[in-house]
Amino acid sequence: MGCFIAAFLFLSPQVLNSTVMKLQAVKGTFDILPEEQSKWRFVYEVAQRVLEHAGVQELSPPIFEHSEVFTKSVGESADLVVQKEMYSFTDLGGRSLTLRPEFTAGVMRAFIEHGMQMCPSPIKLWSRGPAFRAEKPQKGRYRQFHQINCEILGLKHALVDAEAIALLYQIFSELGLKNLLVKLGSVGDPPDRKAYNQYLREQLGQVQDKLSEVSRERLKLNPMRVLDSKDEGDQAIVRELKRPLDFIGAEARAHFEEVKSYLRNWDIPFEIDDSIVRGLDYYNRTAFEFHHGDIGSQSALCGGGRYDGLVENMGGPKTPGVGWAFGIERVLLALEQDRAELPTQQRLALFLIPMDDEAVAEVAKFALGLRQRFSVEHAYTRRNPGKGLKEADRAGAVFAALRGSKEREAGSYQLKHLASGEQITVSQTQLADFLAARL
Repeated sequence: MGCFIAAFLFLSPQVLNSTVMKLQAVKGTFDILPEEQSKWRFVYEVAQRVLEHAGVQELSPPIFEHSEVFTKSVGESADLVVQKEMYSFTDLGGRSLTLRPEFTAGVMRAFIEHGMQMCPSPIKLWSRGPAFRAEKPQKGRYRQFHQINCEILGLKHALVDAEAIALLYQIFSELGLKNLLVKLGSVGDPPDRKAYNQYLREQLGQVQDKLSEVSRERLKLNPMRVLDSKDEGDQAIVRELKRPLDFIGAEARAHFEEVKSYLRNWDIPFEIDDSIVRGLDYYNRTAFEFHHGDIGSQSALCGGGRYDGLVENMGGPKTPGVGWAFGIERVLLALEQDRAELPTQQRLALFLIPMDDEAVAEVAKFALGLRQRFSVEHAYTRRNPGKGLKEADRAGAVFAALRGSKEREAGSYQLKHLASGEQITVSQTQLADFLAARL
């Protein structure tokens, strides 16, 4: 054993580098460091306040589900690219499980499993947390990403669609986002979708040899998804085609006009985008996206729409619904571009410095009581005043308080405001009230 260790110590750096893996975050994932947490918390808190003030209740589904939950939700005509991006695995019991690529399917599974259709309509649910897709990482898009998701179930009224859009607009406005663009469209009812898909098969079938490989595959299963292609050659072809809005029937058009009327009445600006599509069969009528002009070509912050066939598609009762989801990473990127004022890491209010061994236990006990009102840290061994004050300054504290034999006899602390250098003696019983008045 000793010989092995000795030999290992004399290996060249090149050999060591080839045999010892550098531990780092997996590609497409990242750490949310302490100094970033306040920004994330701000987004969550604004979304929670806006949604819960509108009667939306939080539901937290598991991070992974039986794979069937997601395959059933997207149906047989699902985009194969999306299926290939799912993180699926077989567990120790031989079950096929999948890390959630989005929230909606898990929320619908919970809705069905717990009989929520028996609750008074509408049933409003929101969720938050990480989701996972094995897509190519790019600016603002990761393999582990974080979403806030909202679903409103039980009503077919256009007012519900408009409310869903209004809630999202309020969240983004309260976060401080500017340069927002709401794009609104409609994919019509199932017969309208069927007619449009047939039109696309006829038109694109004549030029399918000019389509990208992905679009040729989509043409077989999901023709509407060809319109979403990022391939320039595909876009040159589809640019000349009719759009879903050209095919919607009278009822879907009346629904669409009503949604627009509500948004205008509420002063929510939008523009009609006749190119918005939803490739999955259970989507119908309203479709919308929120875009931000300053985060590049991939400007979409959020997508949403009506999906009256989803619950039934997953084996539940026929239940209309509308929902949306947005990515936290994309929103924070947009806020950065807008130079929005975001909360910074909370400063430590007080750092306690024990100057002798007896004071170590004293400041630790004192800190426990003060932490009910303030953020308080302390040194864990005795410090001389100079070293203790430097440690308090490195910790980012507003005040430092020194405790030694002299202070113990007087029942006090020497309190120093680190920015100004102001130093006074404050009794232990009055220190909390002093901090409350100064912070």
